[in-house]
Amino acid sequence: MDIEIIGYVAALLTTSSFLPQVIKVWKSKSSEGVSVTMYMVMLTGVILWGIYGFYIGSISVLLANLVAGILQVMILIIVFRNKRKNTS
Repeated sequence: MDIEIIGYVAALLTTSSFLPQVIKVWKSKSSEGVSVTMYMVMLTGVILWGIYGFYIGSISVLLANLVAGILQVMILIIVFRNKRKNTS
């Protein structure tokens, strides 16, 4: 068995954990209670994990962190747009 399959399963589970938050802020158009600091720190970690995945040649690590990063950026964009609307 290819050990990378464990990486793909882990990637699917951890990356998909961000989907409920993306869906919630997208549908409700509210980002109340979302911690910007947590998402910024997490995004930094995801970027570093992606770089690590690239250098060790692990497609599962690279893809998981790429997708997770995209989802986190989506959440942060919504948060910052909502903050800008509320201050206008």
